[in-house]
Amino acid sequence: MAQPHPEVWPAVVAVVGPTAVGKSDVALEVARHLGGEVVNADAFQVYRGMDIGTAKVPAGRRLGVAHHLLDILDVTEELSVAQYQREGRRVLGELAVRGIPAVVVGGSGLYVRALLDDLRFPGSDPVIRARWEATLAEVGPAELHALLAARDPEAASHILPTNGRRIVRALEVGEITGEPFVAQLPADGPALVPHLSIGLDLPREVLDERIRARVGRMFDEGLVEEVRHLLASGLRDGRTASRALGYPQVIDLLDGTTSRAQAEEDIVLGTRRLARRQQRWFHRDPRTTWLDATAPGSSTASAIAALMAGSGRRLDP
Repeated sequence: MAQPHPEVWPAVVAVVGPTAVGKSDVALEVARHLGGEVVNADAFQVYRGMDIGTAKVPAGRRLGVAHHLLDILDVTEELSVAQYQREGRRVLGELAVRGIPAVVVGGSGLYVRALLDDLRFPGSDPVIRARWEATLAEVGPAELHALLAARDPEAASHILPTNGRRIVRALEVGEITGEPFVAQLPADGPALVPHLSIGLDLPREVLDERIRARVGRMFDEGLVEEVRHLLASGLRDGRTASRALGYPQVIDLLDGTTSRAQAEEDIVLGTRRLARRQQRWFHRDPRTTWLDATAPGSSTASAIAALMAGSGRRLDP
């Protein structure tokens, strides 16, 4: 990405935090305040048709604010973090040239850091990769995750036990570099892209209730039909998309191996575990300023605008 000099970057703000905390609505309000555009940093909102299950803001509710890196892939396609980094930095560079503030939003912590920090990805070794993929096929993701936890506990704590693709990558990188996978992350120093990082959070019991309510709404709004339609589009063949939380559980429901009540409960519990991991990930970064997400979105957006003004970042496009 051809970068403007740091002094001429327009406002860049990242809105981060756990799932169901209200990031998307706040990011939308921040973009309206700044006259900016939203850049998605959610690993699954990049997929077309995965709307309800990923809590994507519907097009009719985006209030005319442009959103980037949403709906860019079919569910059968894959997107690596390195590919996301290239595309995301291209978008940020284009917005900067136009003088448009960017509001980066998402709960995929590695995507956020890849976009904004000096994160570089080790190469791949096809022999090592093939060996770990063969092991994955033989023993399954849970057992391979246990092996990763023994070798690299920090990496394992940030990867879902069902995400075979990322487990394989972490083991591959560890074998190639001889270092823990998390050691590939940059130090918490100056960012590659100057920005203000805002974290939204809630007390655990409040967040847990929001998660349960949101999962119930997803089913009421047609999550099962969404998954049925995506299966016809090849969802089972999507190595990344098919692992998005909520979709495997609904696939089991459609296959008749579980009930709606059990599928819903499994999604609630899985989402709560995901939220805990996201909280640990984002709270590790001392550069993030935390706000209470109980305030209305417009009030939170105003607080963020005030923080940006105090930080000296440009607020006008």
